[in-house]
Amino acid sequence: MALPESPAARHEAAAGEFSRLAAHTPDWSAPSPVDGWTARDVVDHLVSWFPGFLAAGGVELPSGPAVADDPVAAWRHHAGAVQALLDERGDETFTHPRVGTHSLADTVDRFYTADVVMHSWDLARAGGQEARIDEDFAGRLLEGMRPMEQLLRESGQYGPAVPVPDDAPVVDRLMAFVGRDPGWRPPA
Repeated sequence: MALPESPAARHEAAAGEFSRLAAHTPDWSAPSPVDGWTARDVVDHLVSWFPGFLAAGGVELPSGPAVADDPVAAWRHHAGAVQALLDERGDETFTHPRVGTHSLADTVDRFYTADVVMHSWDLARAGGQEARIDEDFAGRLLEGMRPMEQLLRESGQYGPAVPVPDDAPVVDRLMAFVGRDPGWRPPA
């Protein structure tokens, strides 16, 4: 899946892929490649952390259905709220106490859309599906994160890198960099 260049269109495409995967997830209690997380936890992570991140900069997202009750509805509501924010207010300046001042669209793109793309891989694997991740975007993410590797590892948000061959597909290299085993499959 090739991702568009504008932040709003890129989020729409990434969220659409995550929606596709969520709609076809057969078992929400299935383990995911993130140690200790289920498929439901992957959705919960995306729906839970980002509203607090935005609120720290004075932007509120409307709350929606609980992930525990309906992960698909919770995701769709959340993704729709983020998309509306981008479509209506993306050009606004956003200041976050920890990441500084950027346009709201660039902030969403940098810190959230990339997370949606990477967690699409997690949800796909938990559900026995294949994620459609744009290789160019994956390559840009990987190259953007490499110079910050120590900071990323120290944050606790990424596990130790998993060794993969230098010529492995770029999505495999990206997922290995963030601590996922590209060969991970749910237990039979």
